[in-house]
Amino acid sequence: MVSIQFSKRRRIFLALMIMWAIILVSFSGVSVADAKKPPAVPLTTKNPNIAIEELGYRLEPLTKDDLSVEADGWLQVLKNHVGKVSAVQIVALKAEGDKKTKLLESVTKLKEQQTALSDRFMVVLEEFKSKGGKIEDYEAYLKAISGVKVDISDASATWTVVTGWLTSAEGGLRWAKNVSMFFVILLISWILAKLLGKAVKKAVVKLESASELLKNFIVNIARKTVFLIGFVVALSMLEINIGPLLAAIGAAGFIVGFALQGTLSNFAAGIMILVYRPYDIGDLVDIGGTFGTVEAMTIVSTTLRKLDNQKVIVPNNKIWGDIVTNVTGTSKRRVDMMFGIGYSDDIAKAQKILEEILANHEAILKDPEPVVRVHELGDSSVNFVVRPWVETDNYWDVYWDITRSVKERFDAEGVSIPFPQRDVHLHQLPAT
Repeated sequence: MVSIQFSKRRRIFLALMIMWAIILVSFSGVSVADAKKPPAVPLTTKNPNIAIEELGYRLEPLTKDDLSVEADGWLQVLKNHVGKVSAVQIVALKAEGDKKTKLLESVTKLKEQQTALSDRFMVVLEEFKSKGGKIEDYEAYLKAISGVKVDISDASATWTVVTGWLTSAEGGLRWAKNVSMFFVILLISWILAKLLGKAVKKAVVKLESASELLKNFIVNIARKTVFLIGFVVALSMLEINIGPLLAAIGAAGFIVGFALQGTLSNFAAGIMILVYRPYDIGDLVDIGGTFGTVEAMTIVSTTLRKLDNQKVIVPNNKIWGDIVTNVTGTSKRRVDMMFGIGYSDDIAKAQKILEEILANHEAILKDPEPVVRVHELGDSSVNFVVRPWVETDNYWDVYWDITRSVKERFDAEGVSIPFPQRDVHLHQLPAT
């Protein structure tokens, strides 16, 4: 046997070299196993015509790093195909006649295949993005190669390309289907919103504790919600990615909130009105300085119809922050009237006439009992207060009937209704 002996100095030098190698490997983060590990290969690009649904299922369990490999693989597949399209276009550019037409038709078919590959590439990118991947560069490439480029200087070539795109399953036919589905879904959403509105209206009718305003609000919200959902689904039929749209709406909500503070206060006031129900549709009210009948209410405003038929829209925050007088909010009302007689007239007789008039009017309630009393001694008359109780709907009819009857009976019974009088006393001074 041959033994190899190292000097002490050489052994120390060899040990230092080994330690230095270990330190380099540990700091570089590369293990021996990693060094021998082969580069990752995409798994889903083996069949470029894979169904989109199947592709989605295959991508679902993959990690962010796995999806990065898949994205690069599909990018390479798409890049190679675009290279084929470009090569055929170059040949078609130099060709003439029927050969050129056939080449352009071939370009159309290749473009159709390119669209299908782009769709699958987008599925990969969406999954990659959902797991934290950066896809801006991939999207920029897709945007750059999309669309149909036509040389308008060559009429026949232009016609071939355009007609080829229109009749292509991934071109015109696809967009015709998308647009048709967009309008069909909108129509279905509109019909469903109407039907749901009617169903909800029938349901809320049974809510006796709810006001008409609240019932109408629930019906309108149901209709608009269904139509809004249908509209979002319809947009997806146009291959619009609604995810960023919804995210942008949410991000803009904070800014819009500041810009629409008045509208938001109206919204909050509308909710309070619906909950506490100070009035309902058909009520005669005095709100926000306006006297009229409640005709309708939205979440931000209330519509009144004044007695002279003017239409007034009052913001809800003006109503909730002010005094609300609901004239027809109760089933009974008291009619307050005052009639005067002369100082020389018989008070008992006048009171009896007033009580008879009230007793003979069919719209005046027996309970509560009407009140007829001498109220005050005025400057020119002795004044009676006349206070009958009536159903709210009969208020004005009773008011006008009693006023007319009192005048006719006082005239017939010889009871005067004095007008303002003033006594003038003349004092004659002796001549000086």
